[in-house]
Amino acid sequence: MDRGLKGKVVLITGGGGGIARGIERAFATEGVRFILTDLFPGGLEAAKEELERDFGSEVFTVIADGSKEDEVRAAVDAGAEHFGGIDVLINNAQASASGLTLVQHSEEDFDLAVRSGLYATFFYMKHAYPYLKKSAGSVINFASGAGIGGNPGQSSYAAAKEGIRGMSRVAASEWGPDDINVNIVCPIVMTKALEEWREREPEMYEKNMKAIPLGRFGDAEKDVGRVCVFLASSDASFVTGDTIMVQGGSGMKP
Repeated sequence: MDRGLKGKVVLITGGGGGIARGIERAFATEGVRFILTDLFPGGLEAAKEELERDFGSEVFTVIADGSKEDEVRAAVDAGAEHFGGIDVLINNAQASASGLTLVQHSEEDFDLAVRSGLYATFFYMKHAYPYLKKSAGSVINFASGAGIGGNPGQSSYAAAKEGIRGMSRVAASEWGPDDINVNIVCPIVMTKALEEWREREPEMYEKNMKAIPLGRFGDAEKDVGRVCVFLASSDASFVTGDTIMVQGGSGMKP
C-alpha cells in the first residue's frame, strides 16, 4: 500500500534510543529518508548503520542537546539543508528521574525532565516549523499515560509530558491553516529497561501486565511505529490535535 511517504524526510529526536529504533524501522519500510538527532553518539551511529544495512535508507545524523536551543536550531537547519527540507518531525527524546516521589524531587531532577522533554520538543517544533509549513508536514510528539493517569513516582516526567500535550494542541490550532497536523502518541512499550525490571520484580511486572486488556506490552516497531507511520501519512491528513493511546487498552478513559 502506498502511503505517500516514499522519499519524505523524517526527523526523529532521541534517534539512538530503543523506542526510536523501532519507529525508524517502521518508517524505513516506507522508503523515507532520516534525520536522526541524539545527545549520545553511540546509539545514533548504531541506528544509522542498522537502517543503511537492513533497508538501504539514507540517514543523516546530528549530535545535539535538545535542551539547548542553539544546538537544536543548528541540527534542524543542517538536516534540512542536507535533504532539502523536512516533512515529518517526531519528538521522542526524554530523560527523567522516575521512581522519586514529588517531595523527593530536587530542582535539578525537575529541570532534567522539563528541559530534555518539554523544552526540547518546543525548540524542535519552533525551528522545524518553516520547513514543515513549506511541506505541509506532520508533527508527532510523545507523551505518556503517566501524566494522564497520575502515576506515582513520575511527577516531573508527567509534568513534562502533559506540557507537551498542551503545547501540541495549541500548535495543532495555530498550524492548521498551514496544513500541518500535530498529534500526540502515548505508548506502553517493551524495552530493554522493562525487560531488566521484569527480571528484578517479576510479581510487580505480572501485576502491571494484568492491567493491560490485550495482555502484553507494545512492540516499538510493529505497534508504536506503525501508528506513527499512519499519523505521518496522507491517511491521517484530517487527524490533528489528538492523543493516540497505544497502550493495549490500559489507557481507556471516559
